[in-house]
Amino acid sequence: MLAREEPMPDGTSCSSEEAVTMELHLSSTLRLNNGVEIPRLGLGVFRAPRGEETRQAVSQALAMGYRHIDTARIYGNERDVGAAVRDSGISRKEIFVTTKLWNDDQGYESTLRACERSLKELGLEYVDLYLEHWPVSGRRLDSWRAMETLLADGKCRAIGVSNFQENHLEELLRHAKVVPAVNQVEFSPFLYQVELQRYCEGHGIAVEAYSPLTKGQRLGDSTLVKVAQRHSRTPAQVLIRWCLQRGLIVIPKSVRKERIHENADVYGFELSTEEMQVLDGLNEDLRTSWDPTDVP
Repeated sequence: MLAREEPMPDGTSCSSEEAVTMELHLSSTLRLNNGVEIPRLGLGVFRAPRGEETRQAVSQALAMGYRHIDTARIYGNERDVGAAVRDSGISRKEIFVTTKLWNDDQGYESTLRACERSLKELGLEYVDLYLEHWPVSGRRLDSWRAMETLLADGKCRAIGVSNFQENHLEELLRHAKVVPAVNQVEFSPFLYQVELQRYCEGHGIAVEAYSPLTKGQRLGDSTLVKVAQRHSRTPAQVLIRWCLQRGLIVIPKSVRKERIHENADVYGFELSTEEMQVLDGLNEDLRTSWDPTDVP
């Protein structure tokens, strides 16, 4: 969602609690705080095995119309993502590639080296978004200085963070020359971090949702299933649509062709205001991944 209730592309405005009612499609983008356009829906490759399986998943996604691929150094599949991007026949300028700085690589000089290694693995001259993967105590500020250098040097088009909570962002903003463009966090109706989203919006930081499908843990929830049945859709499609209508960037993960297609088929229906509120009410602070809350 655009920060500070700025106008959406259709001239409307919205805040964290309001659903985005503009027409959405697979090529829909969000303009980041530095003017870079990021596709609202992407393919995540967390835990996708290195090798042909990841290459095929990325290739299939790009062939279906996805233009946003999210990887990380720790995933071990940057090389396969890069190969699929290069072999796609699609102009590099049309594909948005994200990778992330892992914890062991944090620090000023080590961040510079880590980015170079990731670019070498990807076989790309730049990434579109480079994220600090985790708010590592005592090192994250030095890492951010290095990321600002990488941005100035053209190694990435935008820089951001992942798993940062409000206190981490407050610290960073006191020292940063560049405001993060993105904060990528776990987000779903079952982990509805509305206060964090509101804080990010107020500082021009876009929120990107990972694990929007709860790693399958809540796909059988009776309320979610009822909403999905009402639209003749799957629970996974409803969860992705909820994220989009809440103004989030969203990166569901799959390596299965049919699931990659299903996750992109979320534009032929719209959740009503009442349905959005019902889904909001599913929040139970469910974390299926790391919990950064207590990281000092």
